Amino acid sequence: MFDYIIIGAGSAGCVLANRLSADPDVRVLLVEAGPRDSHPFIHMPAGLAKLVNNKRVNWDYHTAAEAQLDNRVLWWPRGKVLGGSSSINAMCYTRGVAGDYEEWAALGADGWDWKSVLPYFRRSERNQRGADALHGDEGPLYVSDLRYSSPLSQAFIEAGHQAGYPLNRDFNGPAQAGFGLYQVTQKNGARCSSAVAYLDPIRERRNLTIVTDAQVNRITFERGRANGVIYTSKGRAFHQPAAREVLLCGGAINSPQLLMLSGVGPAALLRRHGIDVVADAAQVGENLQDHLDICTLQHATQPVTYDRLNDAKVAFDYYMRGHSGVGSSNIAEAGAFVRSRFAPDDRPDIQLHFVPAMLDDHGRHRLKGIGYTVHGCFLRPRSRGRITLASARAGDKPRIEANYLSDADGFDMKMMVECARLSRELLAQPAFDAYRGAPIFPARNDLDDAQLMEFIRAKAETIYHPVGTCRMGHDEASVVDPQLRVRGVEGLRVVDASVMPTLIGGNTNAPTMMIAERAADFIRAG
Repeated sequence: MFDYIIIGAGSAGCVLANRLSADPDVRVLLVEAGPRDSHPFIHMPAGLAKLVNNKRVNWDYHTAAEAQLDNRVLWWPRGKVLGGSSSINAMCYTRGVAGDYEEWAALGADGWDWKSVLPYFRRSERNQRGADALHGDEGPLYVSDLRYSSPLSQAFIEAGHQAGYPLNRDFNGPAQAGFGLYQVTQKNGARCSSAVAYLDPIRERRNLTIVTDAQVNRITFERGRANGVIYTSKGRAFHQPAAREVLLCGGAINSPQLLMLSGVGPAALLRRHGIDVVADAAQVGENLQDHLDICTLQHATQPVTYDRLNDAKVAFDYYMRGHSGVGSSNIAEAGAFVRSRFAPDDRPDIQLHFVPAMLDDHGRHRLKGIGYTVHGCFLRPRSRGRITLASARAGDKPRIEANYLSDADGFDMKMMVECARLSRELLAQPAFDAYRGAPIFPARNDLDDAQLMEFIRAKAETIYHPVGTCRMGHDEASVVDPQLRVRGVEGLRVVDASVMPTLIGGNTNAPTMMIAERAADFIRAG
């Protein structure tokens, strides 16, 4: 029998597997629905562009029709592989700002204020630049400067400076605002996913068992206590008991789905699907938040983009020349954090990612010619969605209702218009004069607010940051308490981005690993 069963070997699950199995007297089972992270494009950073349509390592989710986005069905890629989404993402290392975590604490996530979480960020991090008050250099997660960046990325940074914004060498430093290159989760020019950082060094531990290609169907309970899981692998079903705890690390989509399939969720919904109710928890699947993103595309007049690269040459150069060159690029090399005129406090409320290539529909739609892209997203959306069941079968995808731009006063749309306007302002700066061709999306530079709204409704997409569907708090309605224990049952915790009360101001991968680092201490304390 295992002491702990971890469901999901993604960004959080790998952290828990490492930290809990460090005790040789504890037996740990890590169960992952996807395969091992053996695909070479996972480890070559620029290979992420080739993983877009690889359903072997991607859950390939889609939302329901989004009413405020022309009833479009949006694609939500999520990692289904050791390392989870940290094995297929763009590797940007950002944490948000101190005020994000103070907000968590104010909303009832006691003990999750900035002073409390910073030590766990530092514990996880091995920063190439060394340690200081905000950074660590002894953790398993390698955080590095890019080995290669495009001249177009440098033009974007200069454009920000020309537009009057500061330069910023460290988005996780004393100030977040400004323009610069992202630091990335890479080790010696290769992707450093949570699997590389936390699993690779400990795979031979005799007290750790890793099972891949195994779909967990439900968590089992006895007298209100989680006592194991039922999973399917190679066409066979297994019931694996847990002596201490079951730890759910499925992410903002899979975790609420599995809770509901296991009988923890809104009682009326569960009964409608013929599921026995273990705990009536109305908020499971609610509070869904995500960063909506609008891409502004421009043609280029010089062949310096990544649109027409020779893939074989890029891979050959990368592997034969010590993980260098274009193959080591994370593609979204440069970015910015900007405080808009509508910001209610001192936190930046817009994030930008710059891509020296044309990126339409997540890169799935190849456009003619060459060009470059500015991503713009509003960091603190007010709209809320939900995850709910489509059926009682674990193999069926849940229903995702993101409800983008559904806030009552229309503030989210106002901010998306601001993102689009800022993107156009930057692309018009002198830094791009040597490269600037015709606009692509939107096709004109003189759109008014109403026309920009039409453009956003037609083209906006996720930038892959869903959170909040198993919200933590001290109130009885919260799904988990501040120690991440599921309310209404025993022996079960949720440890992943779903527990975040609100979105942080940035990419969510590093905060998810921080949550798992902190959870490991809670679990070991009992």
